[in-house]
Amino acid sequence: MLQLIKDDPWLAPYESDLKQRLSYFEDRLEHIKSHHGSLLQYAQRHKTLGFNYDKKCKGWHYREWAPAAKSLSLIGDFNGWDSSKHQLEKTDEGIWEIFIEESESLKHLSQVKVKVETANGTKDRLPAYTNYALQHPETHDFTASIWGPAKPFTWTDQKFSLNKIGAPLIYECHTGMAQEYEGVGTYKDFEKNILPRVKALGYNCIQLMAVAEHPYYGSFGYHVSNFFAPSSRFGTPDALKSLVNTAHKMGIAVIMDVVHSHAVKNEAEGLNNFDGSGHQYFHEGGKGYHEGWDSKLFDYAKEEVERFLLSNIRYWLEEFHFDGFRFDGVTSILYHHHGNGVAFDHYDRYFKEGVDWDAVRYLQLATSVAKAVKPDCILIAEDMSGMPGMCQPVAHGGLGFDYRLGMGIPDSWIKLLKHKADEDWRMHEIWDVLSNRRYKEKTIAYAESHDQAMVGDKTVAFWLMDKEMYWHMQKQDDNLIIDRGIALHKLIRLVTAAAGGEGYLNFFGNEFGHPEWLDFPREGNNWSYKYARRQWSLVDNEELKYVYLNDFDKSMINLLKAHDVLDASPAHLINVDEANKVLIFERAGLVFIFNFSPDKSIPNYEFWVPQEGTYKYVLNSDDVSFGGHDRIDAGVTHESFKRGGENFLSVYTVNRSVLVLEGV
Repeated sequence: MLQLIKDDPWLAPYESDLKQRLSYFEDRLEHIKSHHGSLLQYAQRHKTLGFNYDKKCKGWHYREWAPAAKSLSLIGDFNGWDSSKHQLEKTDEGIWEIFIEESESLKHLSQVKVKVETANGTKDRLPAYTNYALQHPETHDFTASIWGPAKPFTWTDQKFSLNKIGAPLIYECHTGMAQEYEGVGTYKDFEKNILPRVKALGYNCIQLMAVAEHPYYGSFGYHVSNFFAPSSRFGTPDALKSLVNTAHKMGIAVIMDVVHSHAVKNEAEGLNNFDGSGHQYFHEGGKGYHEGWDSKLFDYAKEEVERFLLSNIRYWLEEFHFDGFRFDGVTSILYHHHGNGVAFDHYDRYFKEGVDWDAVRYLQLATSVAKAVKPDCILIAEDMSGMPGMCQPVAHGGLGFDYRLGMGIPDSWIKLLKHKADEDWRMHEIWDVLSNRRYKEKTIAYAESHDQAMVGDKTVAFWLMDKEMYWHMQKQDDNLIIDRGIALHKLIRLVTAAAGGEGYLNFFGNEFGHPEWLDFPREGNNWSYKYARRQWSLVDNEELKYVYLNDFDKSMINLLKAHDVLDASPAHLINVDEANKVLIFERAGLVFIFNFSPDKSIPNYEFWVPQEGTYKYVLNSDDVSFGGHDRIDAGVTHESFKRGGENFLSVYTVNRSVLVLEGV
């Protein structure tokens, strides 16, 4: 019996389906090994296709997969953009190739395109394995640029060890909006200005969005055109490497937001219709188009597509030293219906209805490649379906991810903030949302990510405080709305982090209650960068209340690290008090006492505790340094007492506060 079924007996009726999908993977893996030697050999297509410099022959090999094309010619500034000078020859496998000697002036930073003749005409395209693409400021067109500097980047991060950082505490970031000025930030800006903030806050991972090249900045990086090219709008490949290298020297892991769920439909910059067939990298017809995303969908059954994507996984890990991936759109990958309008309310939905078995197999291969390259890498699935086995080893019948995103948690908070008054919040509902996750499947919990910050929605801080944030964030300005907002902001984040999973994520700036939404420059806002930035000056101003939230977040993160809270067993519920809006649980030997009540502060509040002894305060959200009212003497210790043979504590729990106690 598969381990997955042993862990979840409800899967027993689907044993044949689980074995079938495992067998489908194993057969493919055996085929790969017999024809290519190993999975890692198979996943290095980027070392054969695209541009590869040959030191021995002193020149460049350029190869391209385009089986339906009639002819291919390399054009660029090195040959005057003359398509007659460097025509490629086609092999039996549908691969076109040419060798260009160094003497022919093809060199580092040469700008090139490939002219592809198809049955429907001729177009200038960017090579599929382009590793550096430049957008021209006047025309906004992209050209490929040869990246092959004479002096390779020198890595100095050898002492960094992923297995020493503990549970992932993730600071989700976007390089371009990491600055305060209205414009596009760079890798260098990020390395200099943002990494020290991450270090100071205590986060041990950054998750970089929009890394792979994308023609439209406003796509947030999710309409990728060039899968092997770091976006040049932020700087050079070496600048990105320097960012990662510096992060590692600070003890910070770097996770890439990788997009293998779809691709931009643009033909000029991307892969769409490259060889003129209409279905080279993607499914044919409507099956190859995602209506909701206006993008193209990969055909994971094709060997060259599989190799392209698997090689992409290996490339980012090896070439840029990334420490793992957050896989975007996993639900869309897994199902032919992409999860649209489907309620995953029965196990049939995971195994019987609309499952793309080629996509399942691809994800199993992708996680296998990643672990083969970097065994300790962090793999996170953005999946809202809850497919069983997502975060179980492939050999156990799973898909091989380490974590899934707890996507229901932020949705739950937004619903509460939008639709229910504080006095109507139910502690059982909050607990159920935070504790409801599959056995042995780890979750990254978060109160909000970039999704909740986009224009059209609001951040948690803005839901709580709205326009009052513009006028009443001076420390000397008393305001009931701001007071409530700061108090609940702290509670929401800590209860999510402490009870919601085995990892935690925050979108940068939200830790201090960044006041506004995200909106990229577009026609509808006159191409403004006003909301495509982070206002760090707000939290750097000691006269503003943003400092309170920032300092609490720092203390919260350090508490989670110091006590290995997220590495511990799931939180154990101690007390749910709907009348007083009190929620108490234990995790990692700490007792978390949340009082969500708008008005009830209760002296001598008694509750059961798992161990007798003396308890001291290790965190108090009501501390004046966190914008609280200083109603708790944090120097007091509490002795447990017996009642009916059980251990109890008595504390003063004040409204809209959280107290964290540790047994001495």
